[in-house]
Amino acid sequence: MSRVAVCGMGYVGCVTAACLCRDGHQVIGVDIDERKVASLASGMAPVSEPGLDDLLKQVTDEGRLVATTDINEAVANSDIALIAVGTPSAVDGSIDTNAVERVIASIGQALAESDREYTIVLRSTLLPGVLEDTLRPILEKSLGGPLGDRVRLCNNPEFLRETTAIRDYDRPPFVVVGAEEEWQAEAVLELYSRIDAPRIVTDTRTAALVKYTCNAYHAAKVAFANEIGTLARALGADGQEVMRIACLDTQLNVSPAYLRPGFAFGGSCLPKDVRALTRFAQREAVASPLLSSLLPSNEAHLVRGAQMVEQSGHRKIGLVGLSFKANTDDLRESPLVKIAEHLYGRGYDLRIYDPGVQVSRLLGSNRTYVEQHLPHFAELMVDTPEELCQHAELVVLGTNVADGFDWSSHCGGDVVDLRRDLVVTVHEAAPVT
Repeated sequence: MSRVAVCGMGYVGCVTAACLCRDGHQVIGVDIDERKVASLASGMAPVSEPGLDDLLKQVTDEGRLVATTDINEAVANSDIALIAVGTPSAVDGSIDTNAVERVIASIGQALAESDREYTIVLRSTLLPGVLEDTLRPILEKSLGGPLGDRVRLCNNPEFLRETTAIRDYDRPPFVVVGAEEEWQAEAVLELYSRIDAPRIVTDTRTAALVKYTCNAYHAAKVAFANEIGTLARALGADGQEVMRIACLDTQLNVSPAYLRPGFAFGGSCLPKDVRALTRFAQREAVASPLLSSLLPSNEAHLVRGAQMVEQSGHRKIGLVGLSFKANTDDLRESPLVKIAEHLYGRGYDLRIYDPGVQVSRLLGSNRTYVEQHLPHFAELMVDTPEELCQHAELVVLGTNVADGFDWSSHCGGDVVDLRRDLVVTVHEAAPVT
């Protein structure tokens, strides 16, 4: 059993406190609003959430949940604090962290005269960097010194939806805890020992961004479906049926496919079809801002890839892959052709390795496309990865065509891994799965 202070008795705080009590923990709910505290003391939820009134009455009657406005009392009688106060939007769209800052300063002051161990956990939704750059300094100032091993500061994003919050608490997609070191997350994970879900310990910035990523993805799904529905009406199709059929594809559409940071998309299908949809929407005056943003976003990512190469400072470049993906010779709208065109046009000494692209076998629109964008590409092609390494000061991994090649044994420079969208040393280059 853990002794827990839950700071903030809104939707997240109340549900978290009630569920923790149900699962055997002793909880003190803290809020500056005396009406909320009085409501909790009587076993009534200060917010409307299905099933919460009954659960709160049960745990209050059992003596597992008490409430107070005194954060010093709560900290003195707990070993771990979960901060679940709101982080609303400011006028400019940024998050307002004032409430979180006040709570963490108060907890620090309550711990300042103590030498006992304590864990502070951010359940509130905060952008990466807020915990590290804003809240930690506030906490250390309140404590009168650095955190050390005595006071741990973690984050534990919640994934509760109003009206299904208790069910979401019991059946989360995962339990994610951000901590400087893995052992610091143990007290947090212990709170959820009865929850059957994957447990993930990562750094605090990654944990914070997971929450925003999930919410942004959910919002993107809603916006995408609505835009398809609008286009369907304009085209005389059934949008509900279109999306029902599309969601039957659990290999690509509803799956982890295409959901890893990497390089720009290309090929003969995706750019062409997105372009056709957005052009139709423009012609019919159908607003489709999400669909219309896809090609500009893709182009911006391609530019970032080129900039990564330029910022390396090297002039002799070896490009691994020219087609839009491995094991094909389709060069149409390949982002790697565009990268090669950009580098060659700026005077870089470029060589390209792609065993799937045989110059003598390129025909029709495929050959026309590459000759328009990279007229001298045949002169740039090399036959082996070793030959590429002999030439290059910098290797650019664009596709998986040479995953079996031991780059660390043959190359001595850096690698720009466009498949992961980051620069790594050659010894860290590895296949993308």
